[in-house]
Amino acid sequence: MSVPDQDKAALRAAGVVAQTIVDELTTPVPQAITFFVETMVGGARPLGVLFYGSLVRTIASGAVAADPLLLAEGVLDFYVIVERQADWPRGWLARMANTILPPNVEYHEQKVAGQILRAKVAILSLAQFRRMTRPGSRDTSVWSRFSQPVRLVWVRDPDAADAILRCMMRAVGTATLWAAGLGPEHGTFDVYWDVLYRKTYAAELRVEAKDRSRQLVEGWESRFRRILSASWVAGGLRNAAQDGETLIPGLTEMQRKASQIRWKKQTRFGRLLNVARLMKAAFTFTGGARYLAWKIERHSGISVSLTPFAERHPLLYAPVVLWRLARAGVFSR
Repeated sequence: MSVPDQDKAALRAAGVVAQTIVDELTTPVPQAITFFVETMVGGARPLGVLFYGSLVRTIASGAVAADPLLLAEGVLDFYVIVERQADWPRGWLARMANTILPPNVEYHEQKVAGQILRAKVAILSLAQFRRMTRPGSRDTSVWSRFSQPVRLVWVRDPDAADAILRCMMRAVGTATLWAAGLGPEHGTFDVYWDVLYRKTYAAELRVEAKDRSRQLVEGWESRFRRILSASWVAGGLRNAAQDGETLIPGLTEMQRKASQIRWKKQTRFGRLLNVARLMKAAFTFTGGARYLAWKIERHSGISVSLTPFAERHPLLYAPVVLWRLARAGVFSR
């Protein structure tokens, strides 16, 4: 039995998306990052460690190669994907919190090649990663992040790499389907991504500059154009078309209205979810006191020394920090 032309087109389009993501995941990163991750993982055996965020874009631009000190000025962003919660070393309470309301976030820092590198590290199980990247997920934070270029900087074995790749493809597919439903009836590729990222920022209660969503695409234009149109075809938007630089997802008015209604629900849920995560982080953000001390010194110039008590009980120590900052005149500047 011959395969229908539309199905062939969908398979070819899926291949384009898969190859794009594989190329991105396997792009080398600076040796300092590889060393950081290998040391951080130590004797643990997660499935993989994904590197994402602003420093991925900075490295890709060549800026880090020209000035390696840029790594020490920012914060590395990692997601650790585990098979079971027990696969990442932490206490029982932290594992339980990560099971109920993922992800937990940890702060890590190391001296690498004479400079201090810092990282925020989120932990998800593979089952959670799958659930949070599917089109029906009510959580926008994971699939939106992983629709952007990502590096796989540590992986346990080929089977783990394949499982992570499938989640990455699902994240891209989910993002592009939402872009079709939330964007205009027709427009250039950057319009769809701009609409999508602005709306996900709003759903996550993230305060970003007005042009932040466009900055995510800058320098990656061909990539975002390619995966948008290919993902629409692979995802079953059979009426999707392209007229020069204009993309047409081919949704009916009823489908577009349904997407808008669903997104309003997503936004309400996403805001509540992120408030809950912030509250949880106050108790589960491992190393959070050191991270906040670094942020305070970076932005105010005031060094905050941390006692062992402050490391263990950052909330109880917070009034002391505020008092010291007030005495230093930070709030009257």
